[in-house]
Amino acid sequence: MPRSTNTTRAFPFAPLFVLISGSLGYLTAASAETTPSANTAQTEDNITVVAKPADTFRSGGDELVPAYLDGQVANGGRLGILGQQDARNVPFNVIGYTSKMIADKQANSLSDIIRNDVTIQPVRGYGNFGESYRVRGFLLDGDDISYGGLYGVLPRQVTSTALAERIEVIKGSTAFLNGVPPGGSGVGGAINVEPKRADSVPDLQLGVDYTGASQVGGHVDAGRRFGEDDRWGVRVNALHREGESQIHDQKNRTSLASVGLDYKGDKLRSSLDAGYQKQTVHHGRIGVGLGTATEIPAVPDNRTNYSQPWVYTDMQTRFAALRSEYDMTSDWTLYGGFGTSENDEKGNYSTPKLINNQGDTNQTRLTTRYIADSYSGMTGVRGKFDTGAISHNVNLGYSGVYRKTRAAYTMSASKTPEGNNIYHPWPVPYPETSLSASDLGDPTIRSRTINNGISLSDTLSALDDKVHLTVGARRQEIRIRNYSYAGVEDPKTRFDAFKFTPVYGLVFKPWEPVSLYANHIEALQPGPTAPTRALNAGNVIGVVQSKQNEIGVKMDFDRVGGSLALFEIKKPVGLIDANGLYGLYGEQRSRGAELNVFGEPVYGVRLLGSALWIDPTLTKAVDKSNNGNDAVGVPRYSWSVGGEWDLPWVRNLTATGTLTRTGSQYANATNSLKLNGWTRLDMGVRYTLPVNTQTVTLRANIENVTDEKYWASVDDSGTYITQSEPRTLKLSATIDF
Repeated sequence: MPRSTNTTRAFPFAPLFVLISGSLGYLTAASAETTPSANTAQTEDNITVVAKPADTFRSGGDELVPAYLDGQVANGGRLGILGQQDARNVPFNVIGYTSKMIADKQANSLSDIIRNDVTIQPVRGYGNFGESYRVRGFLLDGDDISYGGLYGVLPRQVTSTALAERIEVIKGSTAFLNGVPPGGSGVGGAINVEPKRADSVPDLQLGVDYTGASQVGGHVDAGRRFGEDDRWGVRVNALHREGESQIHDQKNRTSLASVGLDYKGDKLRSSLDAGYQKQTVHHGRIGVGLGTATEIPAVPDNRTNYSQPWVYTDMQTRFAALRSEYDMTSDWTLYGGFGTSENDEKGNYSTPKLINNQGDTNQTRLTTRYIADSYSGMTGVRGKFDTGAISHNVNLGYSGVYRKTRAAYTMSASKTPEGNNIYHPWPVPYPETSLSASDLGDPTIRSRTINNGISLSDTLSALDDKVHLTVGARRQEIRIRNYSYAGVEDPKTRFDAFKFTPVYGLVFKPWEPVSLYANHIEALQPGPTAPTRALNAGNVIGVVQSKQNEIGVKMDFDRVGGSLALFEIKKPVGLIDANGLYGLYGEQRSRGAELNVFGEPVYGVRLLGSALWIDPTLTKAVDKSNNGNDAVGVPRYSWSVGGEWDLPWVRNLTATGTLTRTGSQYANATNSLKLNGWTRLDMGVRYTLPVNTQTVTLRANIENVTDEKYWASVDDSGTYITQSEPRTLKLSATIDF
């Protein structure tokens, strides 16, 4: 029977909206009874708010690491099965960016906040509108970001920050900690989004915002605790934003609704998060295909839209996640979680492909439908005990994820309209279909991926917790099944593998503010998916094993903190051979140094800086002429300096700014094509004022102040280059009741 396209088949939006509407009424009434608001009290004196002291933080569970000073950064985050951890006590590099930073930066999607840390490079997907990242030179796909530690839950490719209480970044290999994501990416690091929870003080926030040429949005964020000892909590978020961006004729629309319920008992803690997100882009500018060009073209005006009016994408996701912890004794805790999502993407895609060095292009239209159903789970037990002078924190856990994908497409033949050029584009008539596969209304199955593993770890502490040694192992199993568009399994692309991979790390604290650390991690993961221009497009190309060694130092002097890491990662990489097939035809070895600094060195002046120096060398390439070349799309250096200054002559007025510099990067494996380095400046102001018993916050940011033109990134296969965003004004106003 044809697959139903009923929009209520998974997590019906209508019942969710009813729940949100009812909750809002309750929350509004509750918030009105609470005067004066906590936010008002904070704004009456222009002081830095210091969060709950770190020494009261209970590590290992779902309790968030306390925010640092004014609350934009957290010195720690979730380390998979090890739970939330203070960065100073673990041999891994982790940092968290809070909802306050998201609001102050007016970040609409994850990439808007992630690009403030240049050790992570935002990139575009393979000829679509998806957001992906490179961490330590390796791709982290937008589909491989976890939600409360669970993979396969978040919306596909683009995730709104309205969902996030924290955006946490773990730098370095994480397969032991997090398990293996369904897309098999993330060797260089991982991103985790923590859901919002109701605070102890009832809160209701209403906001409006303006972005670009005419994008206007509004949101509601409300939370309240109730019941005996405030054990029950509910947090509701709703957002809608749409309009034209600064890119000529490009229109964007985002709709989101989510609800988070939680219970905090003496022994049991549990939470349920569910939501819906829909992202739509019409006449969207994707990028430029390098095609047969022998040199990188000059950058067009930032507002030029060389896309076509019939290009669009429509991505919608329904998702839910349930997590629980139960204290069997004061020292032993059972934990578990289950998450699921249904992603449905459809659209017309067309990237102009260069046919010469003057910017002339041809066009091919690809209409596609992609459906992914994912289920993930984790469970385990953690506890602590002593053996003489040594204390142990042990964790035995299981995590797994299952993803089934369906796809169909129609495609036109490649055409070269006379005079079409990326500098002077004009509309091309909708191309007729010349090739199709499956049924857009009922796509056939294309792949099944099962990743699951069992891990055991022990963190041994001695000398009054000055020394922490973490040792562990993971039995990882991967099963991959690829299918033709006729729904027939392809035995040549069937993979089954399992392996025991070790992890060990050491933390030594010679002084209380300083932690020296080192780690070694190995991982087994699914290989990358072949890009659209490969003959085996859509297939997962085998199983890869990666290895990482890292040493570093972390510092926390109460007002200023940061980390410096030296690392080496080796991983097989995918390349397209002379026959047009995508496969594991080489290895990338990334060696580098990574720096992060944050804090308030001077009262009223806050800093956030980062830098990365990396040697991303290709080795063991089948085409030996590529050995020693730089990996595609990885700049050898990048740095960023950002800050805020509470202006002393105007109470509650803060000036902000960030300066970013990224070096050049190669656009192909032969290193014959190179994107120039670029520099970007962002600036803004923020003003907070009390109005009666409410707090009003006004924000104005200008991104890319000087309207710099540059090619920002290239995909891993060297197929598409993506242009910089134009100078963009962002305005917002929020009121907290």
